[in-house]
Amino acid sequence: MYPIFRDLLFRLNAETAHHLSLSSLRIAEKAGLLRLLFPEQECVSPIEVMGLKFPNRIGLAAGLDKEGNTIDALGRLGFGFIEIGTITPRPQAGNPKPRLFRLVPEESIINRMGFNNPGVEQGVRNVRATKHYSGIVGFNIGKNKDTPNEQADEDYLACLRAAYPVADYVTVNLSSPNTPGLRDLQNAESTAKLLETLKKEQELLTKEHGKHVPIAFKVAPDLADDHVDALAAVFLAGGLEGLIATNTTLSRQGVEHHPLHQQAGGLSGPPVCALSTYVISRFASHLHGKIPIIGVGGISSVEDAQEKLQAGASLLQIYTSFIYQGPALVKNLLNKIV
Repeated sequence: MYPIFRDLLFRLNAETAHHLSLSSLRIAEKAGLLRLLFPEQECVSPIEVMGLKFPNRIGLAAGLDKEGNTIDALGRLGFGFIEIGTITPRPQAGNPKPRLFRLVPEESIINRMGFNNPGVEQGVRNVRATKHYSGIVGFNIGKNKDTPNEQADEDYLACLRAAYPVADYVTVNLSSPNTPGLRDLQNAESTAKLLETLKKEQELLTKEHGKHVPIAFKVAPDLADDHVDALAAVFLAGGLEGLIATNTTLSRQGVEHHPLHQQAGGLSGPPVCALSTYVISRFASHLHGKIPIIGVGGISSVEDAQEKLQAGASLLQIYTSFIYQGPALVKNLLNKIV
């Protein structure tokens, strides 16, 4: 069924298809259709990570449900955790359109969305409106485009405070290539300062709300070895609770011959898989299991998933492959990964 639906969607521009597919999922969920098509299954291989009990290892990466308004519907498809966002303190429209491009032969996507989202307060309201999903919900947070890097910590703090009551974990996005200057915050000194600031606030919020919400950082795949090594030391020293590796890449290796390869933005899909896995393994060699890694980037098969786990990931996220393969991929991964 999904291949037919996908063929129809792929006749539309990518962003229009994105919104239409999410709307269709919400309608199908409200009508009870998803409950019939995807009956609830028993918890498959639950795992504890970051002090949280995940129903299974397979999650949906941030970027698909930016607003957090499709959690119930997406949850029906089997995801053990769903990460919404990226969400910023204030609503923002994102970059000019077109800003989302399919590279179909390579089953890849280039995006330069630019953190288009309704703002953290609306995101929190959307999550509170979730009725049926019993898995883990993560909030992926970022800074507004017009916030100078020198004041970025204020944006991250605002999002952390707002999301804390409803989030199971919070991911700090320092690695999107589509907000000017954002990746500069990944240098070791800036990262250490931001982590220290957020951990202090986390301690206060834990006392205020009576629950501990873990903090993860999401990093880019385009990190040199010495940069990975420096960040690993920062994360260990600062008490980071989770690492998401990786975001999209600026590299165009593997898609050089596609007519859209020169479009600006981050590339996702199979071409980033090996790069992401290498970064995971490099971090894992330094973290020694003290900080769990959520592996994401180019997972489009059981073999890809197993490689990420063998490299050191504890949990996995998919996004681009879900666009191309649909719910069958989620089921396949749940049934076959160890």
